[in-house]
Amino acid sequence: MRRPPLLTRILAIGILLHVYIGLRLIPDAPVPEAVQVLAALYLAVSCVLIPLGARARQMAPRWSRPAAWTGLMAMGFFSSLLVLTLLRDVALAIAWAAGALGGQPLHLQEVRAASALAVPVLAVLITLVGLYNARRLARTVTVDVPIAGLPPALSGFTIAQISDVHVGPTIRRPYVEAIVAAVNAMQADVVAITGDVVDGPVDVLSPHTAPLAGLVGRYGTYLVTGNHEYYSGAREWVTEFQRLGLTVLSNRHVVISHNGVPLVLAGVTDYSAGQFDPAQRSDPRGALLGAPPDAAVRILLAHQPRTAVAAEPVGYTLQISGHTHGGQFLPWNFFVRLQQPFTAGLKKTGKLWVYTSRGTGYWGPPKRFGAPSEITRIRLVPARQR
Repeated sequence: MRRPPLLTRILAIGILLHVYIGLRLIPDAPVPEAVQVLAALYLAVSCVLIPLGARARQMAPRWSRPAAWTGLMAMGFFSSLLVLTLLRDVALAIAWAAGALGGQPLHLQEVRAASALAVPVLAVLITLVGLYNARRLARTVTVDVPIAGLPPALSGFTIAQISDVHVGPTIRRPYVEAIVAAVNAMQADVVAITGDVVDGPVDVLSPHTAPLAGLVGRYGTYLVTGNHEYYSGAREWVTEFQRLGLTVLSNRHVVISHNGVPLVLAGVTDYSAGQFDPAQRSDPRGALLGAPPDAAVRILLAHQPRTAVAAEPVGYTLQISGHTHGGQFLPWNFFVRLQQPFTAGLKKTGKLWVYTSRGTGYWGPPKRFGAPSEITRIRLVPARQR
C-alpha cells in the first residue's frame, strides 16, 4: 500500500490538531452557542489559511502578500493556541491525579471553564506582542569575546553581524533600509552577514535587498549562504550579492591587516549546501588553505552553529553563526537543541568560541516572543589572566 504524499500527511496532521483544539476548548468554554459556532468556523478556516500562507509565493503578485500575511498570522496564532491547549490538558490531568491520589477527587468544572477561555485570550495576546516584537527594528547587542593571547593591535576589533533577515513576503525594503542604517551607525571594522538573507527568487526580491549595497565596514562587508539561499536559488543570489558589492565567502578566506597585524576572516557555505549541490559542500578546513600561519585570530562565518564540530579541530578562534532564531518564540527554543549544539549567545566548545545570533528578522509567522531579534556588535578583547 502506497503512503500518501508528504504534503497530504502534513495537511491531515494540521486538521487533526485543529480538531483536538476544538474538542478540548469549545465544549468547556462558558460562552453563548453562537460564539462556539464561530470558534469552530474559525478553526475550520484556519485549516485552509495556514497552508495558503505557506504557498503564497506561488500565487499571483496581487494576492501573494495578503495571502502570506493572513496565513502566517494564522500560523503564529495556531502555534500558541496548540501549545497552551496542551499545557492546559497537562495541568488538568495533574490536578485530577492529585485529587484522586489524595482520596478527594477535585471538582474541576470551574477550572475547565475558566481555562478554556484563558487559552485563546492568552494566545491572542502572545501573538500580538510577538507581532510587535517581530516588526520593530532589531535591538543592538554588544558582545565581548575574550581571546587568550590576543595581539594588542587587534584589541577592540569590531564585527557588526546581521543574520536571518528573511527578506520575503512580510519583510521588505523599508525594514532592510532600517537595518542598514543601524549597522552603519556602529562604524564597525567588518560587517558580517551570516546567511538566510532571503526567502524567494532574485527577480522578485532584488528591489528589497538592494539597500544591502549601502552597508559600510572599514574592511568591507562579507556574506555566507544559509539554507534558505539554497531554497531560493543560491547561484543566482550569490551573483546578486556580488553585484551589490558584498564579498561572498564560499569556503575561502581573506586576510585583513588591522594596525599592521593579520587577521583571517573565513566563510563556508551552509552546512546543508552539499545536499543541493555537491560542489557547494561546506568545508571549514578548505576555507583556511593558504592562510598565514602566524595569524593569531581566525574567524569563521558559518550559518549553522553545528559547523563548529568541524571548525574547532581546524584551529579557528571564533565562529559567528545564526540559523536558530533563538527559537523565535516559545516554546520552540527548547527544541532547537535537538538539531544544533547552541541556541543563542556566546558559548565555547573546546578552544573555539561560538556566537549564535537570534537573527535580525524572522521566518514564517511575524512573531517573536521570548527570543528578541538582534543586530550584533562583536568585539575582540583580551582574555583576563587567571
